[in-house]
Amino acid sequence: LADLWWIYSKPVPADGRELWTLFLQCSCITVVIGGLFYNWMFASLEYSWHLSVAMALSFSLLLLLTLLLVHPARCVFSMIMPTLGTKQGRKLLFSTCVMIAVVNITPNIMSNLKTILQVIKCICKNSSDSLLNSTALLKKVSWDFGDTIQENTHPLYKPMNGHFRLSLLQNSSLIYQKMHLAGEKISREFLSVEVLIKDSIRVANRLAACFFVLYLCFESTWYLKNYLTSLRFDNFYITKKLERLAADRRAAHLLVGSSKKLIRPTGLKLSWEEVVLCLVKAMLVTVALLLLLLVVAMDHFAFSVADTVVRKAAQFSAVLITLSIKYKVGIGIVPFLFKIIRLPSEELLLRDFDRTYQHHLNFSSARCSISPASAPNPSVLLALGLLFCILYTTVFLETYARRLCRKIAASFFPAWEEERVLYLYGKLSRRH
Repeated sequence: LADLWWIYSKPVPADGRELWTLFLQCSCITVVIGGLFYNWMFASLEYSWHLSVAMALSFSLLLLLTLLLVHPARCVFSMIMPTLGTKQGRKLLFSTCVMIAVVNITPNIMSNLKTILQVIKCICKNSSDSLLNSTALLKKVSWDFGDTIQENTHPLYKPMNGHFRLSLLQNSSLIYQKMHLAGEKISREFLSVEVLIKDSIRVANRLAACFFVLYLCFESTWYLKNYLTSLRFDNFYITKKLERLAADRRAAHLLVGSSKKLIRPTGLKLSWEEVVLCLVKAMLVTVALLLLLLVVAMDHFAFSVADTVVRKAAQFSAVLITLSIKYKVGIGIVPFLFKIIRLPSEELLLRDFDRTYQHHLNFSSARCSISPASAPNPSVLLALGLLFCILYTTVFLETYARRLCRKIAASFFPAWEEERVLYLYGKLSRRH
């Protein structure tokens, strides 16, 4: 592995064997990165299959030529890997989490809301249908009442027409049509809002992902540029070359006296400033986690409400409506004469009408097509949990990732690393 890395980090291969080895290394890296790039574009960013393949092939070919021909580009690319453990890598992971939530959680919430709307639509349709059918009861009541009046035995008091004319809406298709059009309009508006939200978030996530990738490359390039132009930049490590130089000049005490200010790049020691910075970044990750948990909670709440509504709608019982009619009619014989002579009038009772009618209002029906509530996908929660575990890990590994970047740059430019070691040694000597 050391020989392979030595060949990979050399500016120019010494012979054909090293050139062939470098080509194989760059080819393997290109194949792996190209596959990951395709999966990222197709699965995470939801680009089309053809565009993802074309972009992955173009990117892989360009990457192969760049790694093979440009030595600083190999250094920058090598530093991108540990840079993924820094702030820019976390932004990419945040972008992935948002995309997973948009693609999986948001449609599930919308599906459960549609189920609730279907239940409401079904209840409205069945209740209106049952209410319209109840008008037939009024017609029956009117005819029964008229028949009762016509059954009077004395023809003198028999009404000319004892039936009421009750105008009923026999054709309910117009009401059903209006209800159907209203439901379709609500569904179209709901779908348009859902599509608009998904498209907006998808476009924003693609732009953010593109920006983060470019900034990731820029940060690695910026680190290499500062490393090659400034002797003081990120130069406070006790490396083996510094220890060897101090031992050769019999000044090992310089490293012991400055142990509080210098850090061994292979050690686990973190300065107090680095610890505080890690805690602040962990708090920011926690805020993002809480926001995502809020979306997950909304998904579970929507499922719970939709499932409860579907089950309760299936258990709706018919509502009994009771219509009681009491009618009593009588006729007085020449009542004004009795009033004149101030005698009590006698009233002839014609007929009593006292009946009770019942009708059932139904709010649910087996004919309604209601989709079941959609449960949250546990694999999505598992993926999000894994990504956030990686996010918390990168918070505390960011410092070590920057140390690894320095070590990579030193292996690609050993002569400049010698200059940096001499500068740091001279700085320590002047202090003591």
